[in-house]
Amino acid sequence: MVQSTGYGYRLKAGALKREFAMGGHLQHLALRFTQALITQMAQTAVCNRHHTVDQQLCRWLLMSMDRLPGNELIMTQELIANMLGVRREGVTEAAGKLQVAGLIHYSRGKITVLDRPKLEKRVCECYAVVKKEFDRLLPDHLQRKAITAVRG
Repeated sequence: MVQSTGYGYRLKAGALKREFAMGGHLQHLALRFTQALITQMAQTAVCNRHHTVDQQLCRWLLMSMDRLPGNELIMTQELIANMLGVRREGVTEAAGKLQVAGLIHYSRGKITVLDRPKLEKRVCECYAVVKKEFDRLLPDHLQRKAITAVRG
């Protein structure tokens, strides 16, 4: 599922399986990504149980910004609510608090992060746990190697 605007790529399952079976860079990257994703899922479950919707929204916004080239995200509150597993009204309230605090601007499905450092101060520790694991497992040089291996 594509969550934000940008590009999406498709690859035939057979081609991916053949490349994975070769045991090269793509396999290495896929396994590292899987491990990072499992950490993210486990930490999200903990976060959803123990932290406020405000903190969850901060975590989700920061994780989204880590994967996007800018500071804007096009997404409805309903989709964000589905991603967080909360009611849309909870997202509306949390986004309103962040907007009043000057951390984001939200209008008609477009969220702009205005003050990332303050957003990072407001987020729970779950964001740092997931970010640290992604940074450890998926440094930029591994991502470039995997892309080269697939094109090569």
